Amino acid sequence: MNGYQITFFTQQDRRHKGKPLADWLVHLAKELGLQGATVLAGSEGLGHDRRIHSARFFELADQPVEVVMAVSSEQAERLFARLKAEGVHLFYVKTAVEFGVLGEDA
Repeated sequence: MNGYQITFFTQQDRRHKGKPLADWLVHLAKELGLQGATVLAGSEGLGHDRRIHSARFFELADQPVEVVMAVSSEQAERLFARLKAEGVHLFYVKTAVEFGVLGEDA
């Protein structure tokens, strides 16, 4: 299937509707019927604010986080429409990809 890999970049302490933003995005993916979403924690990153964000031993609030999804064109349209309606401020990268599943379900 052809579609997009969408990667959202945020931080551990960013919240939307009282939930960590990365968690909210995963639940949104489920609500919209997307195939899946993966949250990846980074050790350090440079944000659009030109600040270094990193996970420290005592403080993980500033830890960089990525949320990655593979979606069809129609799913991408629904996802971005919902994010716009929710007023979410979020940096993303959207890349055209081919994706699918190999083998049989267990």
